[in-house]
Amino acid sequence: MQQEQLHQFLTRYFEANDSPLIDSSPYHLTVQLSIDMDKRLMNRPFYWHYLEKTGGIPQPMQMTLVTDPEKAPDDLKGEAIHFGAPRLHQIFQSTRELGGFLHLYENVPTTGQRSVPLHPWLCLNAKISYQCDRKKDVFLSLGLNLIHGQIVQSFFPKLESTSFSYKTPDYCFTLSPLITPQSGFIRLEKIIETYARNEGSEWAEQANRRWQEDLHLLEQFYEHVDEKPESYEVEKASLRGLYEPRIVIDVVNGGLFYLHQQVFTP
Repeated sequence: MQQEQLHQFLTRYFEANDSPLIDSSPYHLTVQLSIDMDKRLMNRPFYWHYLEKTGGIPQPMQMTLVTDPEKAPDDLKGEAIHFGAPRLHQIFQSTRELGGFLHLYENVPTTGQRSVPLHPWLCLNAKISYQCDRKKDVFLSLGLNLIHGQIVQSFFPKLESTSFSYKTPDYCFTLSPLITPQSGFIRLEKIIETYARNEGSEWAEQANRRWQEDLHLLEQFYEHVDEKPESYEVEKASLRGLYEPRIVIDVVNGGLFYLHQQVFTP
């Protein structure tokens, strides 16, 4: 990651997490941290614990990050940040935690003559792993319209060219969902589970055959041993762990997207 890209990433990161820029230049940025960002980044657990006990007024800190120390003036007080720095690692970690669920609104060009409705879509991105001594991953991205129930496959890739904002655009309004996000999540989970079950069993049958072949070799090795040693049980358990077919479903992330009604036509 180049320093210029890092600067852009940090700008988007703080703006998306309610931490506005107070000052910025090509070589630094100063932000007013939100309460949540202060708790995540500034390592002040005793301060926040004290406020919660006393009911005091919270005062989140400001942070200055120097993204290009070579160009920054000597009197600029701030924390140099670069790829590999502990602070950047901390921010990346928080991004993974915060990025589990997005809430975005489509930027719809409007003339101001009439309001544009935005439909709620629930997106779920998941990874299905077929695991044995070999592994195959399948990624699914499903979208569910929370008004009329339409389901769209490869949902997130179809939004790559769509412009979004973190608040409702001017002259737009959101429609209230008829399907709750919780119910929609359960519905999409069932579709993902059905997909996993319908993959077929040939891969598992082949793994079981390889398992039995190696187990047969193990039995031959200990064929003339009356009392099997502990190593026999360890190797047998190891073969089971290696070859036993299993399906693991991992929900990677998701989001609630408010989109113009013509984006996906039922």
